[in-house]
Amino acid sequence: MNQNKDVTPRGPGTHHDEWIGGEPSVLVFDVNETLIDFESMNPLFERIFGDRRVMREWLGHLVMYSMTITLSGLYEGFFTLGQGLLRMVGDIHGVEVTDADIEEIRNAMLTMPAHPDVEAGLNQLKDAGFRMVTLTNSPPNPKGPSPLEHAGLAHFFERQFTIETTRAYKPAPQTYHLVAQALEVPPSTCFMVAAHVWDTVGAQSAGYTAGLLTRPGNAPLPVRSLPQPNLVAPDLPALATQLIERRRS
Repeated sequence: MNQNKDVTPRGPGTHHDEWIGGEPSVLVFDVNETLIDFESMNPLFERIFGDRRVMREWLGHLVMYSMTITLSGLYEGFFTLGQGLLRMVGDIHGVEVTDADIEEIRNAMLTMPAHPDVEAGLNQLKDAGFRMVTLTNSPPNPKGPSPLEHAGLAHFFERQFTIETTRAYKPAPQTYHLVAQALEVPPSTCFMVAAHVWDTVGAQSAGYTAGLLTRPGNAPLPVRSLPQPNLVAPDLPALATQLIERRRS
């Protein structure tokens, strides 16, 4: 498939030719994978587990168990949950995960670089006059720069929201409502930018529109009964171009 073409999926609940309730004016960005590069931790996982693909396995568990504890009415912080899951994955693979390994991965999670395309895309959107905020499952770092600050991206965003306020992980609807309520805008003016379909589905179910970035390991979910992203792009500059063109049309 030529990824430079508009590859927006079609299906029930998808409004490809017009926005729901009006044109989006607030862009709400996911952070992990969408803006910052989890693949940068692959060498650490290769050293610890002998296979860099274990990073994706661990990340899948992190997504699944964050949703599990929210659905169960429980809460634990993102980093504490991630550290516990590292030991669980170690048990699965018969690998001893040491305290030093966990500390190294914790530091890596706080210092991941931005994807190479992100700054250019954010500059396009800033110049076009969009309001931009972030909404992430990761907590702020009380002892130093946040991952977004370390990646050199914090200055692009009006506010940084985390799920610690609601103590419920995305895609719980209250996390998306939190942003709209705090900014005093209707959800229909908010546009979620994420690399995960579970995030775009959650945002659209809360009244947002959404765009999907097909980062490595991510793709649209072709199930017609589910909300489909309004826009799909391989990187942020391509998505920014689509958003700006739609605004001008």
